[in-house]
Amino acid sequence: MIVTPNFNKNPDRLVPAIIQDSNTKKVLMLGYMDESALKKTMETKRVTFLSRRKKCLWTKGEESGNFLELVSIKADCDNDALLVLVKPKGPICHKGTDTCWGEKNTPSYGFISNIEHVISERKDKNSAKGSYIKSLFEKGINKITQKVGEEAVELIIEAKGNDDSLFLNEATDLLFHYLILLQQKGFSLKDVETILEKRAE
Repeated sequence: MIVTPNFNKNPDRLVPAIIQDSNTKKVLMLGYMDESALKKTMETKRVTFLSRRKKCLWTKGEESGNFLELVSIKADCDNDALLVLVKPKGPICHKGTDTCWGEKNTPSYGFISNIEHVISERKDKNSAKGSYIKSLFEKGINKITQKVGEEAVELIIEAKGNDDSLFLNEATDLLFHYLILLQQKGFSLKDVETILEKRAE
């Protein structure tokens, strides 16, 4: 991993370092590095900054134990800012939050996360009267697993055909009902992702 940002662009010879979780892709914090901070980060594989207030190096987590384990570093197109991908070991902010913006460091699956949220809301028996999702939860595990099975069979049938539109629609139906089944069992995509990560180790 060779990174050589242009420290000469700034009078203080510092470059901003954007810290991002390599897994969730959440931006965790912003720090500043000089050449010695970058070198120490690369050598120790733990993110180190230059404190602009104290004028000295500090490794994130040296007091709290909440280190930022280095995954990779990239310079931007102008070579005067760094994107640092990390595996955080605990909360990042000195206020005890996951990020310096007070956000939870949880994964987002884009629009699918929105669907998970809607499913969770409509699972509530006191809401979403007339909802298809709610009706499945009310009918219970047998009905939900039946729907997953039906959609899986229909997907297999369309996979053997040549109509891409039908195939994608059946794939969508299967994913939708799979998300419902996960929540019926008390799980989410995050739980599945955790197992996949362990298998990849």
